[in-house]
Amino acid sequence: MGCMSEPSSSPPIQVALVEDDVFFARALADSIRVAPDMRLQGLAANCRQAFQMLTQPAADVLLVDLGLPDGPGMDIIRAAQRQWPRCAVMVSSVFGDEAHVIQSLEAGATGYLLKDSTPMQIVEEIRNVHAGGSPISPLIARQLLTRFRQAMATEAAPVPPLQAGGPQEEQARLSPRERQVLDYITKGFSYEEIGGLMGVSRNTVLSFVRRIYAKLKVRSQLEAIYEARVQGLLHS
Repeated sequence: MGCMSEPSSSPPIQVALVEDDVFFARALADSIRVAPDMRLQGLAANCRQAFQMLTQPAADVLLVDLGLPDGPGMDIIRAAQRQWPRCAVMVSSVFGDEAHVIQSLEAGATGYLLKDSTPMQIVEEIRNVHAGGSPISPLIARQLLTRFRQAMATEAAPVPPLQAGGPQEEQARLSPRERQVLDYITKGFSYEEIGGLMGVSRNTVLSFVRRIYAKLKVRSQLEAIYEARVQGLLHS
């Protein structure tokens, strides 16, 4: 059964783009314009135009290319954190190396897509990040998870077992259902798939995800997985 369309009373997702590739920007802008639940609020082709755009009313989602002709897209991400603090920032880039990914996440991006994604796939991920998700291209996700596993393997001492009343008691804060959602996320299931497996709606899954992020004090799926493994909440 297909997903229900957004109620007509729901305001459209306001989307802003920073992209210097004319053909890619045009294709993506066209896909956003025909999406019934979105509105293209702004389009910038370089840093100068992007900084000017950030002085306007905030968008809901900002999609940023990193390789801009007059400066790094990373500067746009940092500026958006200051100017549009409630806006979800997602990177769309040809750069898939660890340095660019880590720097983008540290700057405040909550999603990272490679440009092998089609415009329609990116439109769907815009919905995802607006709903509280953290879209990451599979290649990037595998790369970062490998990095996290290597970092954990080099830790000098194992995490002590949880002691009742001890300083690590906050490890037990996730409810069984929240742990179940986190386990499915670790295995790579989408929010729709998790909802089907648990017999709940996608919105219910998103509510679980938001509570997980709040309890673990993280902002993305990868950070949640890493923090949960460090705390001993995941064992696979």
